[in-house]
Amino acid sequence: MRNVYLYILVMAAVTYLIRVLPLTLIRREIKNTFLRSFLYYVPYVTLAVMTFPAILDATGSTVSAAAGLLAAALLAWYGASLFQVACAACAVVFVIELIIL
Repeated sequence: MRNVYLYILVMAAVTYLIRVLPLTLIRREIKNTFLRSFLYYVPYVTLAVMTFPAILDATGSTVSAAAGLLAAALLAWYGASLFQVACAACAVVFVIELIIL
């Protein structure tokens, strides 16, 4: 049981340090364009990395999930609204699931 408290303490320390160190170490504006670009895209990449596996596991088969993902990506690429993309992806998954089953 003592190990659990140690694990929680280490997790808390790591989480705290990740959030506090940038605030204490970087006090002036970041002028490096590469670093600014990198930091700008970090939230988007993190969201994509967390979302992509969930998309492929959300349906009854990977084929229907991939078809829905492809439909959503194409519609988003051509400028459809978020509502249209979501509805079309759901419709594609529904139709593929009907065909497969």
